[in-house]
Formats: sequence, C-alpha cells, structure tokens
Amino acid sequence: MDVKSTPAITEEIDRMVEKLSAIGRTKNNGVTRLLYSPAWLEAQLAVKERMEDMGLSTYFDDVGNLFGRLEGTEKSSRVILTGSHIDTVVDGGKFDGAFGVIASMLAVSHLFQQYGTPRRTIEAVSLCEEEGSRFNLSFWGSGSITGKYRMKDAAELADSKGVPFVQAMNESGFGKGDYAQPERDDISCFLETHIEQGEILEREGKSWAAVSHIVGQRRYTVHLSGESNHAGTTPMNFRKDSLYAASQMIAHVVHAAKNQQNGLVATVGKIEADPNVGNVIAGECQFSLDIRHHEEDVLNKFCEETFREFKEIAEKENVSLQLRQWMDAAPVRMDPQLTRTGMELAGEEGIPFKKMISGAGHDSQVFGVYCPTALMFVPSHKGISHSPKEFTRTEDLEVGVRMLMKILYKLAYC
Repeated sequence: MDVKSTPAITEEIDRMVEKLSAIGRTKNNGVTRLLYSPAWLEAQLAVKERMEDMGLSTYFDDVGNLFGRLEGTEKSSRVILTGSHIDTVVDGGKFDGAFGVIASMLAVSHLFQQYGTPRRTIEAVSLCEEEGSRFNLSFWGSGSITGKYRMKDAAELADSKGVPFVQAMNESGFGKGDYAQPERDDISCFLETHIEQGEILEREGKSWAAVSHIVGQRRYTVHLSGESNHAGTTPMNFRKDSLYAASQMIAHVVHAAKNQQNGLVATVGKIEADPNVGNVIAGECQFSLDIRHHEEDVLNKFCEETFREFKEIAEKENVSLQLRQWMDAAPVRMDPQLTRTGMELAGEEGIPFKKMISGAGHDSQVFGVYCPTALMFVPSHKGISHSPKEFTRTEDLEVGVRMLMKILYKLAYC
C-alpha cells in the first residue's frame, strides 16, 4: 500500500484542527470543552456532520460516544475501532484528543476514497470523555464501551457548581435510553493516534512512535499532624514540625526516583500547610504524591521503600503520618503484534520512529485490557500539553494520519 503526503490531507488536517478548536475557544486561545457542556455538544455535532460529509454512517450511544461507520464486505460482526476523545481540560490545547478523532476520520475516509469498501468494518469514534475535568471520573467514554463503568458509577457525581452528572447528561440529550447502550462486545481492536504530550520524539528527531506500555499510576495524599507553636519561643529540639517532616519526605522520594534510572517518575505537585503563617510552626501539612512506572513490581517495591522511609521520618520528627491512596491504575501493555506491525510499516515507509512508553494516561489503557490495542504518538513541540501553547507541526500530524491509514489498510483490506 502506497500512502504518500498529499496537499489534500495536509489542508484537511489544518482546516479540521482549526474548525474544531474554535468550538470552546478561550480568551487565551486555548480550548475548554467539558463533558456535556454546550461547547462539548456543539463539537460532537460538528464531528458528526463532518463524518457524514465523508460518507460515514453515524450514530451515538447513550452516553454520547459518536461513531462513524464504514461497513465492510465480510459478514463478520467484529469492528476495527479507531479514534480518541473530544473533551478537553480547562483552557487546554487544540490537539490533545481532538487530533486522534480527526486522524481517525481522515484515515478512514481517504482509505475509502482510494481503495473502496474494506473487507472488515471500520468505525471512527469520537469518545465523549477522557480527561475527568468536569466530574471526578475519567475515561467515561471508553469505560462505558468496555464495561468498566455503568450508569450507577456516575449517579452520585456533581461538578464544582453542584450540577449533577445525570442532569448534565440528560440536558445534552443522553442517558435517557434514546440511543443504544454503550457497552459492546463486537470490537476486534482499538487504534489511537495521539500527540506525545512530552518532548522525547522532538528531542530525538523522530516523527512517530509505537507505544509498548502505558505506565501504572499510584496517587496518594500524605497527611502529617504535628503541633503548631510559636516560631520564636519553641526550641528546635522540642518541635513537632509537620512542614519540616514533609520537606524531608519530599526530598527523599524525589532523590530516590532520580536514582532509579529505569523510567520511574515521582512527583509532588501540591502542598498545604496549616496555619500557613510565617511566624508559626506548621501543625498540619499534607502533600500529593504521584508515582508512575510501566512495571507493577517496580511500583510495588518503590512504594514500599518510600513509605518505610516516610514512617521513619515521621517518628524521628514526632509527627503522625496518614497515607491515603486515591488512584491505583495498573500498567497496561499494548498489543505486541499491533506494536510490531506499526514499527514494520514505519520502517518500510522510511519514517523516523521509535518504540516508547507512555507516561500519561489514555483511552488506550482502558481498551488495552479489553481488546488488542495500539497507541501511536506524533511529536509535541517542547512537550507542552494541556495548555494553549500546545503545538504539533502539520507535517508531523500528517505522518500520524498516514501511519494510521497504513495500519488500518493492513487490518481491514488485506
């Protein structure tokens, strides 16, 4: 199969990216499309209209996932699914998620234009939600398709303004039984094209990546209780300083992660002290802790060693320690055969590529435990993402579309 760069694909990418990014555009030239908001619904309907212009048969499911179907000639009921998510973070970028939706639409439509009807049915999907930016629930779209979530999982949720999840869903026209239920058992594989959201590809001069694993994530809130007291009259050796204990713990975990040199990352991004006054010893302190790696055993060992050290620090500083884990996402391996196929096709095409691990979560991690799944990256300029400054060159976006076409051709036409 010969898929070359064409002005038509390049122009379509630019046009579709700009049109979609105009929906929910912020004053900072970013994008805000939160699940079941007016901007989100407008975007889904715009994607639906464009899918139909491309000759795809469209339909929603009852949570708002949108599908564009290209029927195959074989009678098998199995579907090759490709796409990404339409929602964004607050004041996010124009490429995260949206490019994967656009790439899937363009790849399927151009394959149809060049090669006609496929043997196996392909569906491009615009998943309703991945980010968890409005409600405290991530991967609602892919999770609903794969059976990870049911309606009951969202029944008690509300956004920061107190709007119930179910109310917002109903106001957008979903969750009322007017569409097919989202859970499916007919998907043979899932393919997702995404911007890297990191700077590895750009730094190494690569145009495309096949992802082998998505890291597991452990997230914690670490709470320390000491004793507030006067900064001038309390001797140093009498203090129960929760902030000082926290600083030792933070220094330890960051230093330990740097020494791993195996891809493990640990981040403390949020810290709070109480009473948070310059001349008072902090009696209470809590901080966030995010630890990620693609191997469960490595995560387990690092966490055990880290928390053993935390306990020793707490005892030494005479403060109490509480650990609350609020996320435990297991590492997910992408399908080895699909990963290998992508790399072989990139090599044949002469595209500079690499195999890499994703340090960010994606819908592919939900599909990856449900069906054979491939996640593919194109570069992100300076690794900036979830920001209005998010940027990927059109030439790199086009490589992503062409590679998706090649893989889909092999799966659906051969």
